[in-house]
Amino acid sequence: MGPQDTKPAGDRTVTFAEALGFWLKLGFISFGGPTGQIAIMHTELVEKRRWISESRFLHALNYCMLLPGPEAQQLAIYIGWLLHRTWGGIVAGSLFVLPSAGLLWVLSYIYVVHGHVPWIASVFDGLKPAVMAIVASAVIRIGKKALKNEVMWALAALAFVAIFFLKVPFPAIVGAAALIGFVGGHAWPKKFQVIKAHAPAAGETAAVLNDADRSGEHTRPTLARAMRVCAVCLFLWATPLVAVGIWRGWNDTLPQEGIFFSKAAMVTFGGAYAVLPYVAQQAVERYGWLSANQMLDGLGLAETTPGPLIMVVQFVGFLGGWNHPGDQPPLLAATLGAALTTWVTFVPCFLWIFLGAPHIEQLRSNLRLSSALSGVTAAVVGVVLNLAVWFAVHVLVPASDRFNWFAAIVGVVAFIGLVRWKWNLVAVVLVSGMFGFMAYLLR
Repeated sequence: MGPQDTKPAGDRTVTFAEALGFWLKLGFISFGGPTGQIAIMHTELVEKRRWISESRFLHALNYCMLLPGPEAQQLAIYIGWLLHRTWGGIVAGSLFVLPSAGLLWVLSYIYVVHGHVPWIASVFDGLKPAVMAIVASAVIRIGKKALKNEVMWALAALAFVAIFFLKVPFPAIVGAAALIGFVGGHAWPKKFQVIKAHAPAAGETAAVLNDADRSGEHTRPTLARAMRVCAVCLFLWATPLVAVGIWRGWNDTLPQEGIFFSKAAMVTFGGAYAVLPYVAQQAVERYGWLSANQMLDGLGLAETTPGPLIMVVQFVGFLGGWNHPGDQPPLLAATLGAALTTWVTFVPCFLWIFLGAPHIEQLRSNLRLSSALSGVTAAVVGVVLNLAVWFAVHVLVPASDRFNWFAAIVGVVAFIGLVRWKWNLVAVVLVSGMFGFMAYLLR
């Protein structure tokens, strides 16, 4: 059956063409990281269009946060799947990423060709402290939501110590936090069940996807469907990687990027800010695909484009291919690296939703999972703090070992504006880049 054959459970229906138009629009306006993207979807889908009720939206969001990968994209896949089955989810998730992928490829090419031109480099000198401020403000924002009591504060502090001082791998920290939250939710529920699973469903009866209605047939889990989903998604996920490995040899940069980011896609719990230290440190220090400054530049580029912030991995893949092309033209190697990295990063998101969503629909009242989420979110605060410190060291005390006062001033102003006055994130990045250019003109 095609997507047009599926009717949501409410009194009204949403045509596939109507949904396609919205998902395409969302792909071009989804600035502001996961918080901004989720806010846009909530405003459009819950409040304005009433395609989904408040409680079902929050239920889907809470459980998408438990999954590895960008929760905003997964939320789009989830809602697209609820509305129009598998094809609805494919369209929603793909259009969430494709506009950003195309734009970031263009910016990456401009960067590697012109990034060392003094005036262009000066723009990135302004972007770096903006990224530092954005990450630091993320620590505050996430901390306010997650650290509701002394137990959550302790989990955050332990996570920071573990990753910053003891170099404990990020996946191990996430796993330990989830286990502590799961057990703590049973032994000490008042301290661990700090994230509410639902909110009052105002106006729910007017929504197309409504809690009072019975879910469609496609939302019921079956073993046959699960096996089909696994077979198709795993085939799509692995085929390009295996083909590149056979073609180039497994020690080449391209298959190494594919293998690394396939692994990263399975451990990216807590959003992009939480996994970036893991990605940055491995890509810079272990593999040498790019430098720390280039990683910061890539984050600045990713912040200026729509789509998930984790799209920065495409920049890493592009730079890895460009810097280590082997016997290929650099642009071809870079393009293949960017495409492969993006593919292995985002294809798993469809697997997690299509495989788990039917079961997630049956878990709306599971307090144990809510407690595990609380533990992971608290640990993420500590991990993001580690990322903020890592950025600050590289931005404020660069290779010259001279303190960068310009970066410090821009970073402090941007941080105060983001935290106190809620400045627009994209505007902060663009204006900071402009200040970098102005500083170059005044030299």
